[in-house]
Amino acid sequence: MKGRFITLEGGEGVGKSTNLRYVQQWLTGQGLNVVQTREPGGTPLGEALRGVLLGDQAEGIGAKAELLTVFAARQEHLDKVIVPALERGDWVLCDRFTDASYAYQGGGRGLAFDTIAALENWVQGDLRPDLTLLLDAPLEVGMARAAERGQADRFEREPRAFFEAVSEAYRRRASTEAERYAVIDAAQDLASVQAQIDRVLSERLAPWLEVSS
Repeated sequence: MKGRFITLEGGEGVGKSTNLRYVQQWLTGQGLNVVQTREPGGTPLGEALRGVLLGDQAEGIGAKAELLTVFAARQEHLDKVIVPALERGDWVLCDRFTDASYAYQGGGRGLAFDTIAALENWVQGDLRPDLTLLLDAPLEVGMARAAERGQADRFEREPRAFFEAVSEAYRRRASTEAERYAVIDAAQDLASVQAQIDRVLSERLAPWLEVSS
């Protein structure tokens, strides 16, 4: 692949949307062509499946069915958006990717990580993000921020224990894949959060930017 693949991860209310825009602006400021996308979503089918997964019509869906629906959307996303962009030499910036499946369906729903890994290998082959920014904040902070956004989706209505498991799964992923992950303290004010992101991008992307220039 000629391009690079960057993902933003984190639980509810950690500021992914705001900071995704910041990262996109940072990358385009380096003269890069950036494709910004999200999961589930990114394609017409993916967005339709996103609506199902987040909405009331999926109430009571089984954990395995939920996981398979996510990966169906991901396969379409890879085929139609992510892989073509990377092959063109564009940089892909994605709001959540497979780490979210480990966190939400693995940690939150209790599915075996080995099962998720098998799907990951089947759908993605050896494709993995080059850099993952994990926005991490105490649950009280994230949940309070999420509550300010208005009506909660199906995931946001889960109990506290679900989100504790999600956070733990994310931290576990970050600790076992430290070379790919950068953990950002998202409990700080926005300027401080973005200063952290700026440092990470400047340090981690420098070798790739030199090659691209």
